[in-house]
Amino acid sequence: MADANSISPLNKARASGVTDEASKAKLQKATKDFESLLVGYMLKGMRGTVQKSGMEKDDFGGDMMESMFDMQFAQYISNNSNLGLGQMLYKQLTGEDLPKGAAHRSYALPPVTAPTADKITKTGTAQPQIPPASVQKRVESYSDTIQAASQKYGVDANLIKAVMASESGGKPFAQSSKNAKGLMQLVDSTASNMGVKNVWNPQQNIFGGAKYLKELIDKFQGNLQNAVASYNAGPAAVEKQKGVPAIKETKEYVTRVMNYLQGYKQQELYNNDDN
Repeated sequence: MADANSISPLNKARASGVTDEASKAKLQKATKDFESLLVGYMLKGMRGTVQKSGMEKDDFGGDMMESMFDMQFAQYISNNSNLGLGQMLYKQLTGEDLPKGAAHRSYALPPVTAPTADKITKTGTAQPQIPPASVQKRVESYSDTIQAASQKYGVDANLIKAVMASESGGKPFAQSSKNAKGLMQLVDSTASNMGVKNVWNPQQNIFGGAKYLKELIDKFQGNLQNAVASYNAGPAAVEKQKGVPAIKETKEYVTRVMNYLQGYKQQELYNNDDN
């Protein structure tokens, strides 16, 4: 699903032009962020050519830290080097040179830490984050089923991907300590309520998870943070707290899903522009 709020500053600039200073400031940041995103893809591609040693494990946590480091490092490179891409985009869209202050801001390389859930729950914003490469590959292998579930239930395919990446890492036979099963980690009662006959069948599981997401989104009147929190902690906990409950696991889960959602949206934008 897409709405006016999901249109990027770059596309808005293309559609309407940029004349006022406030819009120019937003566009300056957008062009540098876009440059950083492309640098991140380059780093990911370069990392993929390096063969791992036998001592390195292909686990979810390690891949996540690598992905987060690449994103932070890409931002550092973009903001401290004159790569020219952000400048070229800005001039194409405005007819002006990108101000030197925007193109050459000096940053110290920040520590590699996940954004806090408080930032999401208080501001409603998320930091785009791409899931680890191995997780992306597994999730994308179910893209046809995800698209079909998205169309049937009216749930953003990117949200389904973000939940799947966070819940099971795209592993069809994942099972949690709480007996949640499959790609989107359905417990038996939820699976039964969603009409899932075989929770280990990827198509049934994904359709069941998408249907449950739709019910939660409707229940909380389109509030994605509350819907995602409910997927993790249950609707009762969210209703009791009137928002994301103060549970460490749930707050971290909401952070991860919302960041992945934004990362997938940026990735989709890049792929569409590339085509």
